[in-house]
Amino acid sequence: MSDPAASDRRLRTLVYSDDVDTREAVLLALGRRPHPDLPELDYLQCATEPAVIRAMDAGGVDLVILDGEAVPAGGMGIARQLKDEIYRCPPILVITGRPQDAWLATWSRADAAVPHPIDPLRLAEVVNEMIRALLSGTAGTAGTAAPAR
Repeated sequence: MSDPAASDRRLRTLVYSDDVDTREAVLLALGRRPHPDLPELDYLQCATEPAVIRAMDAGGVDLVILDGEAVPAGGMGIARQLKDEIYRCPPILVITGRPQDAWLATWSRADAAVPHPIDPLRLAEVVNEMIRALLSGTAGTAGTAAPAR
């Protein structure tokens, strides 16, 4: 049974990749509500670094998903910039090129990482954990990326 309070609030989720197929894969993997007990996600898609920076400067973003393989600005560099420049930066998930790149996600200060190709079940599992931490007020307390599997 879903929590009625969960349906009252939507989480603004920024999804960045220069590749429309990657953005679409994220949206398809998560859907509108990745778990019945959690709030719906309201997506903001960005294809360029300036669009990400504008959206983050405007505020109101609850969760950030960045493609670490995007060009010319990769998601890991953007993640580090956001963590350095935004006080109480929202939780960030980075999609790495491969599982062995999890150390780069740690360098970027991302809160979590999953590898390409996107595994919809793994992505939903990690995002659900991030949302639960966000709602409980413990998001971003670890400061390191979860291992990419």
